[in-house]
Amino acid sequence: MTTPLSLANIEDADRVIPREFLRTPQYVDPALSRALGRDLVVKVETLNPLRSFKGRGAEYFVRGLDSGRHVVCASAGNFGQAIAYAARRRDIPVTVFSAQNANPVKVARMREFGAEVVLDGEDFDVAKSRAIEHAAGRSDRIFVEDGRDAAISEGAGTIGVELAPLGLDVLLVPVGNGGLINGVGRWLKAHSPSTRIVGVCAAGAPAMERSWRAGRVIVSDGIATMADGIAGRVPVPAALEWMRDTVDDMVAVDDDQILAALRLVRDTVGLLLEPSAVVGVAAAIEHDYDGRLATIVTGSNYAPDLLAQLTGAMPLPTSVDS
Repeated sequence: MTTPLSLANIEDADRVIPREFLRTPQYVDPALSRALGRDLVVKVETLNPLRSFKGRGAEYFVRGLDSGRHVVCASAGNFGQAIAYAARRRDIPVTVFSAQNANPVKVARMREFGAEVVLDGEDFDVAKSRAIEHAAGRSDRIFVEDGRDAAISEGAGTIGVELAPLGLDVLLVPVGNGGLINGVGRWLKAHSPSTRIVGVCAAGAPAMERSWRAGRVIVSDGIATMADGIAGRVPVPAALEWMRDTVDDMVAVDDDQILAALRLVRDTVGLLLEPSAVVGVAAAIEHDYDGRLATIVTGSNYAPDLLAQLTGAMPLPTSVDS
């Protein structure tokens, strides 16, 4: 039985995480509301040095490490950036394993923040297995997994601290490995229990949605989505267990719906986001929800070809693995 995420730790994280990652904008954009035909609160997690929400959890995890450790992780890019950024402050070396076809912008930024990046494997989950093998049996190395390690989710839970006073009826949360939705859901279930937590997955990466509905880990055979940041084949068992108490529903959106949401947010809110960041907006377009609605836009580290896709100058990719 996995120990529940700690509300006390989320409170502590809210005190100690660097200010550049906290108190992010959360507001209703009038143009977006007109386009949707209803209000949608957007929680903007892109205005920080990492351009994503991942800094919250990474900072809280890294501050608990002993000196002399070497952190190893796997990442599609945003988590690796966050770990490298937090570890650099403390002179902790970081090695990140990513898929061979990982977003080159994210790879470059991981290296810019000081990480050694190893491109190994045809998708994220193969890269993760390589990271685990690399760290195994080496006393100076610690493997950290987003979605499994509690401190990562507890740091992300500070987003829930900021959203709770809004009295939301429904919160749409992008779901990849589950770290974000578990942290935010843990706080809101305690402090805004009437808020329904709805996870949003990419239809081309359905493992987490299928696993949540079945109540057990279901591995997908493959991935075909532009949303690289939430594209995984193998759910994290601990994250799935936490989700039993933090998630009320799960939905999936396809790449056409994601692309429509990217264009809508660009043309209304004025934000150019990565595909994973707008799946909550896509769900708001496709589904009717009662009451006050919000979503978290999670990152803006988009691939170089996204601008061409947004203008219709090139077709959607048939398969983008994390």
